[in-house]
Amino acid sequence: MLQNKLIIFVKNEEAGKVKTRLAKSVGNEKALEIYRKLLGYTFDQVQPLKVKKEVCYSRFIEEDDLWNEGSYSKQLQEGDGLGERMSKAFRRSFEKGMKRVVIIGSDCAELTTDILREAFSRLKDHDIVIGPAGDGGYYLLGMSKFIPELFTDISWSTGAVLKQTLKKADEEKATHYKLQELRDVDIEADWELVKHKFEPE
Repeated sequence: MLQNKLIIFVKNEEAGKVKTRLAKSVGNEKALEIYRKLLGYTFDQVQPLKVKKEVCYSRFIEEDDLWNEGSYSKQLQEGDGLGERMSKAFRRSFEKGMKRVVIIGSDCAELTTDILREAFSRLKDHDIVIGPAGDGGYYLLGMSKFIPELFTDISWSTGAVLKQTLKKADEEKATHYKLQELRDVDIEADWELVKHKFEPE
């Protein structure tokens, strides 16, 4: 199992730099509060997994945060755009001998431990596992071999990301498996649908 690796892409907890689309309607401080709740939720879901785990920060490595609990290695995201940053994270992991690598973000309140387990399981007989997001992107990408083409000529942050990525997979003759569709929290309407999970019972 230690040849399986989960990479969690996170943003540093700074008001005005997280959930910027959400912040347009709820304000920077509320958006930061929501993002912290999503981070905590993500932590709870990944904690039970018996795989190598790496947290990749957007701007600088946090020395003292919730990822200090448990055996998480910490890295800085490298590259200009999201595609290059993910590509480098995958490449580094495969160069270190990993057999199955999965990347997730930290803003999906519907992601579960079981879905993550399924992603690693499907990578045993697929080149790629992808978790479609409701906005046309994806909340999870996994690979059992490094396919750099999945990160080139993609219209990042648009509704075409999933479609373009799957087209690249087909061009590379890479087998792929689609997980169930989930919703990221990007705007206030997304938060309204999931915020009950974070309210005290």
